[in-house]
Amino acid sequence: MQSQPQHTLILVRADWDDEAGVWTASSADIQGLATEAATLEELREKVLVMVAELAELNGLDSRLPEIPIHIMAGQTAHIPNPNFR
Repeated sequence: MQSQPQHTLILVRADWDDEAGVWTASSADIQGLATEAATLEELREKVLVMVAELAELNGLDSRLPEIPIHIMAGQTAHIPNPNFR
């Protein structure tokens, strides 16, 4: 008897889009997740709602009563190079 796959964590990547001035979110773990928001806090709220809806729509196979969502945020900053000539 094969055991059913069980999602133990959904990983969401949040990146700052400097050009658009918004945070964007995507995930390889949940099909269809793509959203943006002005702040990281707003993005988190949108992500939680969307993942719950997409988990149901996609028939996510999990036996856990709650599925953890890990949001990894990244932002690239630049400083002037004092040695650049």
